Amino acid sequence: MGGAKHDFMFKLVLIGDTEVGKSQLLLRYTKDQFKRQTPSTIGMEFAMQAVQIQDAVIRAQIWDTAGQERYRAITNTYYRQAIGVLLVYDISRRTSFENLDKWLSEVRDHGDEKVEVILVGNKSDLEKTRQVSKEEAQKYADEHGK
Repeated sequence: MGGAKHDFMFKLVLIGDTEVGKSQLLLRYTKDQFKRQTPSTIGMEFAMQAVQIQDAVIRAQIWDTAGQERYRAITNTYYRQAIGVLLVYDISRRTSFENLDKWLSEVRDHGDEKVEVILVGNKSDLEKTRQVSKEEAQKYADEHGK
């Protein structure tokens, strides 16, 4: 699956507050790595990952957005042509969960009406300091069709 040959290309966007672990998710998925300390994303970064499903090679273009408010104006354009959005919050930081509505509103305002949104409770290694229960997250997902 090396090189640029692929049968399908899909754009995915990672969104959520700063320091919820979006860059770590991207790094783990694309390079199978984890780094304890990573610098904050400035604006936008992206990586590619190819997977083979049956006879087709599917290349995912995954965009990692900056969570800081000052970068929001430039990141809005990256929702365009995205088929999927991972809406990420930190299970050990309630404010990141409370801000999901504003992120979801941004997707609705700037993304395609058919974009799929997946809710991701990140940092499960911090279970002992969890501030958002699984039940509460499930209820949010059910209420918002995620």
